Amino acid sequence: MAESNFIDYVKIYCASGHGGAGSMHLHRAKYIPKGGPDGGDGGRGGHIILRANAQFWTLIHLKYRKHIKADDGEKGGAATRTGKNGADIYLDVPVGTVVKNADTGEQIFDLATDGEERILCQGGKGGWGNDHFKTATNQTPRYAQPGEEGEEGAFILELKLLADVGLVGFPNAGKSTLLSAITSAKPKIASYAFTTLEPNLGIVRYHDDRSFVMADIPGIIEGAHEGKGIGTRFLRHIERNSVLLFMVSCEEDDINASYKTLLSELKLYNPELMNKERVLAITKCDIIDEEIEKELARKLPKRIPHVFISSASGEGMDKLKDELWKALQK
Repeated sequence: MAESNFIDYVKIYCASGHGGAGSMHLHRAKYIPKGGPDGGDGGRGGHIILRANAQFWTLIHLKYRKHIKADDGEKGGAATRTGKNGADIYLDVPVGTVVKNADTGEQIFDLATDGEERILCQGGKGGWGNDHFKTATNQTPRYAQPGEEGEEGAFILELKLLADVGLVGFPNAGKSTLLSAITSAKPKIASYAFTTLEPNLGIVRYHDDRSFVMADIPGIIEGAHEGKGIGTRFLRHIERNSVLLFMVSCEEDDINASYKTLLSELKLYNPELMNKERVLAITKCDIIDEEIEKELARKLPKRIPHVFISSASGEGMDKLKDELWKALQK
C-alpha cells in the first residue's frame, strides 16, 4: 500500500434523482378528435447505491468526488408511455466500509460482505399520468402527478480493515518487523516512532495449507482514545480483528504496566474490545537470555498466553503461530 493512496475516511454529499412528472395528455387522432386520457407515468429517479467490492482496499477514489448526483427520471409521454428511469450510480467501496450520517454521526449500515449492495439515497418515484385518474364520472381528467423528490444528504464513509489478528503496541515495538518476518508483506521499517502511518496487511501461513490475515496497526500512545498522536484515526481498524496480539518490547521497564496501558486505551476507545481474544508477545528477545526471560515471565499477566519472540532471530515464531491459531479457533 502506498502511503499516499491509503484513504480510510471520506465525507461525501449525495443526491438521488427526482421522479419524472406524469403526463397530462388526451388521445388525439384523425378520426378520434376527443379521445380519453392516455398520459403515461414519469420514470423513477436514479438511486445512489454503495457496493462492497473485495478488489478495493482504499477510499481514495471518493476523496475528490465530493458531490454525487444521480439523474432525474424522465416525464411520462402520450399513449401511456412511461418515462425512462434515471440512471443509478454505483459506488464501489472496500469490504468493511461503515456508512454514517454526517450530521448526527448515526451509523446507517455496514458493508461487510463482498458484493453486498445498499441504497444510500433512493430515487424519487415517478408521478402518475392522467390515465390513472379516469373514472366513470371523470372520463377526461386534466391533471397528473408530479414526480417525488429524491433524497440527499452528507455521509461519512469509514473503512475498518477486516483481519483475523491485529497487532497492538506502542510505536517502535517491532510490529512492522514481525509482519515482515511472518508474512510476505513489506511494511516500512525504521528505528524511530510512527514509522507505520497506515495499516498493513499480510497473510500468515500455518500448517496444512491453513492461513490467517494479520494487520499491523500504527502505534498507540497513552491518550490515543482522545485523539493524541495518530489517535482514533486507526483505532477503528482494531474493531474488526478477531484476535488482538499485544506486543511489548523486552526493553520496557515494566512490561505488565505497558500492557495495561495499551489495554486501557482500547477499553476507553471501545469497551467491547475487551471481549476479544488476546495474546501477549514480548519482542526483541534476541538481546536477552533464558534466565531473564524466566524472570520476566513471573511478572507477566496470568490470564492471557504469552510468547517471547525475536523477529530478527526467529525465536518463538512457531509458538506464536500456535497461540494465535488457538485463539482464532475460540
